[in-house]
Amino acid sequence: MSIKESKIKHLIREYLLDEGLLRKKIPNTENKLEFGFQFSFPPGPIRHMMVVIKPKNKELIIISLGTQISPPHVNALNSLKENKKMEYFMELRKLFLLRDMFYRIDIQNHRYEISDQIFLNEDGLVSKKRFYTSVRRVFNCAALSNIILSEYCVGKIKPEDFTKTKEFTSGPDFSLYS
Repeated sequence: MSIKESKIKHLIREYLLDEGLLRKKIPNTENKLEFGFQFSFPPGPIRHMMVVIKPKNKELIIISLGTQISPPHVNALNSLKENKKMEYFMELRKLFLLRDMFYRIDIQNHRYEISDQIFLNEDGLVSKKRFYTSVRRVFNCAALSNIILSEYCVGKIKPEDFTKTKEFTSGPDFSLYS
């Protein structure tokens, strides 16, 4: 790892530590990363797990949030008529495109990933403001996707549907996801 790469790794780690968000280092098992960190956002009791990675030999970092739709919501989507489930995923695609986000959608397994890329400055760094603007952009897309899902599932889910599964023993929260 070069000095430049070490500086950006240290800087991102400090940004996450400063805000109390850092959870763990991501192992580089396939030797494709300069570094990676898992962190939670936003601060507080209801948060999403996100990652920041720097691919090897790239002058950028990627901030990403993966989402697995909860079993009660999967059941609700599957109960919709007239191909409304596919319409929901098409609506997600439009949302991510309009918000200028990268995404991967796995309809069969009811999951998707939203990500944003930040290109490093000439000095190989990124400002804290730019970093957290990107984190908020990814988080806000996830939050909006939750709202869209709620609109599609309205009337199909009851609060007790969440207490029936181990993952949701505390009841539904803002995230709607496991």
